[in-house]
Amino acid sequence: MTKFPHELKPGQDDSAPTEPSSSAAQAAASYSQHAGQDPAQPSSNNMPTDGHSQQAQPGQTTDPPISGEDLRKAAGFSEGSQASTPSSHSSDPGLQAKLAEREDQLIRLAAEVENMRKRHSQELANTSKFAIEGFAEALLPVADSLEMALVLQEQTYEGLKSGVEVTLRQMQQAFERGRMSAINPVGEKFDPNRHQAVSMVDGAAQDPAVASGHVVAVMQKGYLIGDRVLRPALVAVAQ
Repeated sequence: MTKFPHELKPGQDDSAPTEPSSSAAQAAASYSQHAGQDPAQPSSNNMPTDGHSQQAQPGQTTDPPISGEDLRKAAGFSEGSQASTPSSHSSDPGLQAKLAEREDQLIRLAAEVENMRKRHSQELANTSKFAIEGFAEALLPVADSLEMALVLQEQTYEGLKSGVEVTLRQMQQAFERGRMSAINPVGEKFDPNRHQAVSMVDGAAQDPAVASGHVVAVMQKGYLIGDRVLRPALVAVAQ
């Protein structure tokens, strides 16, 4: 502070600054601490020693970090409860017996499924390999009849015709065993799914007359296997 001339001692200049008091030094240190700056050579006795009065730096927290153990405890889990659960299960003989029984059932079920898969695969292979076996067996009498017809040296027309008719009936029986049926659609309406038109004729000129779009004549019979067309019939259709 400025002193008046009559208060100055001899040789003392009023322009010389006086030393700051202890309270002013503490205020400067506190201001520099809150501002994030170090005070000019602060003394240790000027720093606050009370933990409650000390404040945290900006961007920092005084709370300790939360660990995984803290979260488990907050959720109600503890090491003692986790450790006791398996031991209680393993010490229960009834539970162990049930687990062993279920394991045995699973093993037996897996073995049964594997055996069924193998049997199915074998049956499927045999079906595709021997599917024609029944039809081939039905054709054997037809082959025998044709061979006998060629062995005979002297044959009459009537005998030859009779032998061919017998062979044809054997062939038709073989077709029936193989679920084959002939398509002979004379007079039926033309069906592009089962018939194949090879010519168009005048239906009114036929005797009897045939309506337009109907089959007039069959050039070649068609055949079915069940409901599937093996070969369509070649037909002439009325205009």
